[in-house]
Amino acid sequence: MKSSAAWPAPAAEGPISATVRVPGSKSATNRALVLAALADGPSTIKRALLARDTHLMAGALTAMGTDITEIKADRVGNVDWQVTPGPLHGNTRVDVGLAGTVMRFVPPVAALATGPVDCDGDPRARERPLGPMIHALRSIGVACTDADGYLPLRIDGTGHVRGGVVDIDASASSQFVSGLLLSAARFDEGLTLTHTGPSLPSLPHIEMTLHMLIEHGVHVDFDREKARWHLTPTHITAHDRIIEPDLSNAGPFLAAAMVTAGSVVIRDWPRHTTQAGDDLRGLFAQMGASLHYLEGDLILSGPDVITGIDVDLHDIGELTPTVAAVAALASTPSHLRGIAHLRGHETDRLAALADMIGSLGGKVEQTEDGLIITPAPLHGGVVSSYGDHRMATAAAILGLVVPGVEILDIATTGKTLPDFPGMWAAMISGTA
Repeated sequence: MKSSAAWPAPAAEGPISATVRVPGSKSATNRALVLAALADGPSTIKRALLARDTHLMAGALTAMGTDITEIKADRVGNVDWQVTPGPLHGNTRVDVGLAGTVMRFVPPVAALATGPVDCDGDPRARERPLGPMIHALRSIGVACTDADGYLPLRIDGTGHVRGGVVDIDASASSQFVSGLLLSAARFDEGLTLTHTGPSLPSLPHIEMTLHMLIEHGVHVDFDREKARWHLTPTHITAHDRIIEPDLSNAGPFLAAAMVTAGSVVIRDWPRHTTQAGDDLRGLFAQMGASLHYLEGDLILSGPDVITGIDVDLHDIGELTPTVAAVAALASTPSHLRGIAHLRGHETDRLAALADMIGSLGGKVEQTEDGLIITPAPLHGGVVSSYGDHRMATAAAILGLVVPGVEILDIATTGKTLPDFPGMWAAMISGTA
């Protein structure tokens, strides 16, 4: 069925050959904004991402008294910001949208404000788990009013947080750990935080948090065996930084080379990084790609035949939609494991991937903690984006080689890529 609201995913006429510059990392940008807002002086954040999730974070911090001034922006979606901390105040409302970083990083900041801060967001945001964060804040003296572990949430800040010892089950999201650590240096007693639940997902994101805290003069002792973090109260020093390109957002463009046997250059790929997206190099190499660096850029050349993959994506779950799309076009089956926590993301990503690929003729089986994807001939059709930016870009990957794919609400990609349709078209035409 055709839909006037659907975006016709453009098909590639042959192997893709393009050079792409992706905007800054969303994960790094939102961490940088929080740390700059809590710092002891002004900071400059260069090449930050200018997209919905970072707009929401900047808006939340501005509403609580931080001055965030745009210095300049470019057409790719990068922005330079001057961030000047101010006394944190409440008596305000915060829109978290559907951004996990905003809904889980802002409450500890709000607890340091004076007065109530009301947080709410998109309808789906009210279905994303927040209970562990709320329980943690209450255990260190913060007054919270919530909807039984979900949004809407009111934080009644008093201008300080006692801090101390917290046990938390962060198995649903590593963002609970990062959110507390980012603010904890400002707590009266600092923080000793222990993860008490099953295996903790997305460890690279916590490593990013720890690395950025160190850059702001905050040392965190981490006992990996006990899953425990400890930091004492200290100043968060101001720090000017340049944000790396978002490597997870580079994934669909690398995947374009994979599925068309083409070649894509990603500009300024860092040699050393804590970003989960860096694992795409190894994943796509296993699936047949050849990759090399040239003068700071990463070049991926896709294979003539894609090989399926059996891999545990527990620590890098955000890459699952991109990998699944490529796996649906492989010559052999794939098994993606360790990703049960994706059921609580912007959508239930396991169900959504099974539904989307299946609706185009693919064969996908959901397991307890992942997906088994068996190659099958695909055909066109109208698919949902499920309000999820990574589902939309996964469908666009399929549309490169499956004629007639149309995507409902492609605008949801604006969550982390300001102009995905324009970037995609420029890549296909070779004008990126």
